[in-house]
Amino acid sequence: MLMFILRRILQIVPVIIGVTFVVFFIMQLVPGDPAVLLAGEGASKEAIEAVREQLGLNQPLYIQYFEYLMNVFKGDLGVSLKNSQPVLDEILVRLPITIELAFFSIIITVVLGMTAGIISAVKPYSLTDVSVMLVALLGISLPSFWLGLMLMYFFSVKLQILPVAGWDSLLHVILPAVTLGAGGAAIVARMTRSSMLEVIRQDYIRTARAKGLREHIIIYKHALRNALIPVITVVGLQFGALLGGTVLVESIFAINGLGRMIVDAIRTRDLPMVQGGVLFASLIFVVVNLFVDVFYRIFNKRIELN
Repeated sequence: MLMFILRRILQIVPVIIGVTFVVFFIMQLVPGDPAVLLAGEGASKEAIEAVREQLGLNQPLYIQYFEYLMNVFKGDLGVSLKNSQPVLDEILVRLPITIELAFFSIIITVVLGMTAGIISAVKPYSLTDVSVMLVALLGISLPSFWLGLMLMYFFSVKLQILPVAGWDSLLHVILPAVTLGAGGAAIVARMTRSSMLEVIRQDYIRTARAKGLREHIIIYKHALRNALIPVITVVGLQFGALLGGTVLVESIFAINGLGRMIVDAIRTRDLPMVQGGVLFASLIFVVVNLFVDVFYRIFNKRIELN
């Protein structure tokens, strides 16, 4: 397993190169000139050119990209074009907020999703099963921005029991975490149900019942453990989706996290900030997928990690 982990860590290098390459050249297509934004709309051509030369924007794109990539491997993500602060410092301030939001959201995704999936699988094709799956279908279908606004209106404006926006206490976490985790919970519920139904039909489950084992022991000790492998895969992918969803949710609830930082940087064409934010989000996704692969081995000793 150690060699597997080392190989996966080495795979981070091409991921970094790929992410920086894609983001760098896509940002070149965004309308607007950073030099004009920094110099001001009424600045002279000489002032704009001076800014372009200072930032190295007058060099060919491949040289700009190569210099940026070398700096990334040195741990230097550049300086924000908007506030002249080191990008790494800005990211490290906002990253814990985004990770905290994603963490609470994934808890909601796993707990609600797996609970609903198990309930449906234990009573297949019953009224309970149909009701739970209809709610799951609704959860997948609802856009997160609409759900967030509706939750905000109902619980914050009408009932006034939860804060509208911000990130100052545990109460501020509830609405954004539910908004972000609801869709993932629906997907996990459907996958858990499908996987559990397949496992429950196996011969060893019938043998366990024939031996007189209690139903809850059969479900949680024998069936669920073997049904978790595909569920773990879905949860790992959902974590990546949550990181992407934070961009929208943080904007709705005015949370000063990594996602909102990226949105603001795109608006101002702050290329170093956008690249740094996307790069960190990609690295988190890679690390989460590494943990998912390790969990495979924990839950099923027969799986070999190569």
